[in-house]
Amino acid sequence: MAGVADRAMREICVKYGAGFTVGELTSAKGVALGDKKSFSLLTISEKERPMASQLFGCEPETMAAAAQKAVEFAPDFIDINMGCPAPKVAGNGGGSALMKDPVLAEKIVKAVVDAVEIPVTVKMRTGWDSDNLTAVELAKRCENAGASMLTVHGRTRVQMYAPPVDFDTIKNVKKAVKIPVVANGDIVDGKSALNMLETTECDYLMVGRAAQGNPFVFSEINAFLKGENYTPPTLLKRFEVLREQVALMMKYKDPYNAILESRKHTAWYMTGLCGAASLRRMCGEISSLNDIEKIIEIALEQNKDLW
Repeated sequence: MAGVADRAMREICVKYGAGFTVGELTSAKGVALGDKKSFSLLTISEKERPMASQLFGCEPETMAAAAQKAVEFAPDFIDINMGCPAPKVAGNGGGSALMKDPVLAEKIVKAVVDAVEIPVTVKMRTGWDSDNLTAVELAKRCENAGASMLTVHGRTRVQMYAPPVDFDTIKNVKKAVKIPVVANGDIVDGKSALNMLETTECDYLMVGRAAQGNPFVFSEINAFLKGENYTPPTLLKRFEVLREQVALMMKYKDPYNAILESRKHTAWYMTGLCGAASLRRMCGEISSLNDIEKIIEIALEQNKDLW
């Protein structure tokens, strides 16, 4: 979700039912060195709380120093990323690469826990590959080092985002530790959320890609788990929220860059519509708010039954 779950998106997700949010992946080395771009990723608003600043790195001392600087932005907790599969992260020893070195991972958690006075959590995968499912060992070490909560994405690094989700390993992690465990992976609606909860017996759920262009997924899941009726938003409502999200992006970022970044978000809001492929191609050429309005106008004309 790096480059996706920005401040604007996080505020929108909380508005529609997210229980907490996690900031964009931020380089501990960048924060420790005072990089302005890294600092910008740590900015927090009251409308997105509870919220965690998410750090990645592979050096205990650097991670601890970065956590201390991150605390100055008043996050509710610090989240250590041990799950990112991106080559530029894992290839440099951070993210999911730490699944291969539980001893180092434990040292990192201990260093961060000792450096700050707020809770420290860890996001991990099931392992590096199917032959090295280290999540249970890593979970125990993280708990021993003082982590307050664990999130397990039910895939290995080699899998990236390909199916299937490994429910068994998530469940085994839950059984192995006493701290809360959050399950993550292919939770896209109420039914998949309930299935994850019942199968893994985890404490909480994390939704990632399913919220792209669909912040309403949190409302749907919450209603389903409570046994309440849920009415999906009309297309008019969907586009109203799209406009709100883009407006927030322009408020919090350089307006020109925000418009360019809005291309992918606008495209996600077109998912499932009649003519979606054509609409997404148009989204790739957005250069102004007027372009977004034109796309919305065309989408509404082609999908009158969804108003």
